Amino acid sequence: MAVGGRPLVILLVDDEELVRAGTAEMLRELGHAVVEANGGAEALSRLAAGKRFDIVVTDFMMPRMNGAELARAVRNRWPDLPILLVTGYAGADPDLELPLLAKPFRQSDLAARVQALAEGPASG
Repeated sequence: MAVGGRPLVILLVDDEELVRAGTAEMLRELGHAVVEANGGAEALSRLAAGKRFDIVVTDFMMPRMNGAELARAVRNRWPDLPILLVTGYAGADPDLELPLLAKPFRQSDLAARVQALAEGPASG
């Protein structure tokens, strides 16, 4: 059982393999199932394949399609899918009004943000 709530299926998007692997491990230790994507195009492909995800966790700074662009594409096609933007940069797009998690973060920070998103917009 996930710590603090039900186990989730999370689509984790980050172009940096080591960062993605570390974040995936944190999420798995919390009891969640994680599907990894190395960028926006792969993430959209995984979503389009029909697998159900509870949350998308994406890095902001990625080549070709950044996290804000990915979030827009996800919202256009899957408007009810919660998105958590992970960033070490202050320049994340404020117009998206996405929940943010600042890098570096602890597992407890990640757990709290994911749990808030899973509980719905009133808590996220």
